[in-house]
Amino acid sequence: MLRSDVMEHPVVIGIDVSKAEFVIAVHPSGEIWTSATTPAAIEALVARLRAFGAPLIVMEATAGYELPLAAACAGAALAVAVVNPRQVRAFAQAMGHTAKTDVIDAGVLALFGARMQPVPRAIPDAETQALAGLVTRRRQLLEMLGAERRRLAQAPPTGPVTRDLRTHIRWLERRVRDVDDEIGTAVQQSPVWRVHEDLLRSVPGIGPTVARTLLAELPELGRLDRRAIAALVGVAPFNRDSGQWRGRRMIWGAAPRSERRSTWARSSRPAITRPCACFINGCVPRASRPRSHSWR
Repeated sequence: MLRSDVMEHPVVIGIDVSKAEFVIAVHPSGEIWTSATTPAAIEALVARLRAFGAPLIVMEATAGYELPLAAACAGAALAVAVVNPRQVRAFAQAMGHTAKTDVIDAGVLALFGARMQPVPRAIPDAETQALAGLVTRRRQLLEMLGAERRRLAQAPPTGPVTRDLRTHIRWLERRVRDVDDEIGTAVQQSPVWRVHEDLLRSVPGIGPTVARTLLAELPELGRLDRRAIAALVGVAPFNRDSGQWRGRRMIWGAAPRSERRSTWARSSRPAITRPCACFINGCVPRASRPRSHSWR
């Protein structure tokens, strides 16, 4: 989210993240250096970043590689904004930066942060990251299970391949049940998650899988209003008008595929015509009549 009324940071630091290396660029000084991604290197990097006072640190969401550094920066009370890579790339193209290297990307991130002033967001804590990891693992197991079942359907009735497929399918089914138990245990051990899961499951059509997926992968739920949360998930229909032309409203967003699929599949059912207002609007029930799916 970008806002014009937030405090402007005099120093903005862009960090290009990869698996093996961080590239750091400082605006407006133009200082650039690199760092390894080991825990010791992250600790040293955070100490160096703190020497800049109160900078705004901007990095892209990069398949989770940014999380250790973002968490370390947040733990050191540094302002961190993890931004949408698509927005940064569009900004770079608007500035005429067609080339793309790690050093250029770090500089573009620093300039993006200085010009756009993205709002720092809270980094998920270790428990939320662990729950998200379990939810992701469950999804991976289900994808493997589906693939093996399709192979079994095309396999001969008997033979070593068929036996192996059936053995693997039984093992995958056990692992899905085990991961479900681990997710349920994690949720039940957290008083906050228990309350949030109960609220989510009070909505018709929302079961434990969807509720726990949202708890793990959409921690902003309950902290943002309904428009902001729908835009974040990627199910908000945005206008596409020009002059007299009125185009179809299109959804657009950066949410992971799983939470968008879970949310859209349930919210698009005819039986569900309202958001979970008691949760999205700060746990305060709405007295007004539920509205339709049209964006207001």
